Amino acid sequence: MKFGFLALMAAVFVLATPQVSLAQEVDAAADDAAAATVEGAADAAVYTPMAPTDGKGMPVDRGLTFQDQYTADGAYALWMHDWILLPVITAISLFVLALLLWVIVRYNRRANPIPSKNTHNTAIEVIWTVIPALILVVIAVPSITLLARQFETPPADAITIKAVGYQWYWGYEYPDHDIELVSNMLDENEALTSGEPHQLAVDNRMVVPVGVPLRIQTTAADVIHAFAVPSLWFKQDAVPGRLNERMLVIDEPGVYYGQCSELCGALHGYMPIAVEAVPMEDFEKWVASKGGTMPGAEAVVEAAPAPEGEAEAAPAA
Repeated sequence: MKFGFLALMAAVFVLATPQVSLAQEVDAAADDAAAATVEGAADAAVYTPMAPTDGKGMPVDRGLTFQDQYTADGAYALWMHDWILLPVITAISLFVLALLLWVIVRYNRRANPIPSKNTHNTAIEVIWTVIPALILVVIAVPSITLLARQFETPPADAITIKAVGYQWYWGYEYPDHDIELVSNMLDENEALTSGEPHQLAVDNRMVVPVGVPLRIQTTAADVIHAFAVPSLWFKQDAVPGRLNERMLVIDEPGVYYGQCSELCGALHGYMPIAVEAVPMEDFEKWVASKGGTMPGAEAVVEAAPAPEGEAEAAPAA
């Protein structure tokens, strides 16, 4: 009897050992998965703001023309200014100056004591009517093209950002990501310490992904403001009780500065704008760091460890 009892206990121990081992493995795997999830969430929530690049997206000393452009519309507008408007304006100005000098020299009282009594010249009248009309037609083609591009409707999947003007700061809302923040100007010491231009640096930038359509909506809570970022060729009024909208696609990562461009009160010059354009993976980190969520992201469900009694038995050898 004693020998049979010992044999029975040995058999039970042999059968139970794989189940206990399997349950331990399941517990360890669940713990590893939970730790990896927590670690991944912590990594995702860590976001380091981008340092600005000198001369990019900001005014430069002794600048004579527009800032360098970092949107397709801005590049087109700058090309139109440099290669169409500026040459035409220069040519017309020089031509009018030459006419004035010629009239001064040729038709002054000393050179022309007896003035002509002609009142009409058909050829001249045709020329000064037709040529200006042709010049306006030439200018109209790229002008209308630029206007049409600026009024292009954002696609349905564009990221929506609502900029709200206040006296005297900006508020940014991300309805797709459940984020709201307020942006105030940094004082001079804070701006210089962070390596940013004074009166343009802010405590909370408007962070956006680069290379994707953005639906920028503007409104105001008190008086009329204007959301303007020159290097992105973007300017849109923020009117109380009205929601204006325009599409923006930024070509390169960077920090782009602007200011309110509508006289809105005593501190109008102290409500700057800082747009930080980053790659999509960095934008996702920023969203996580602000406690927001990405649209369509699936909720992470942590696997609960299975009870030891429910662990699946290992197949018998």
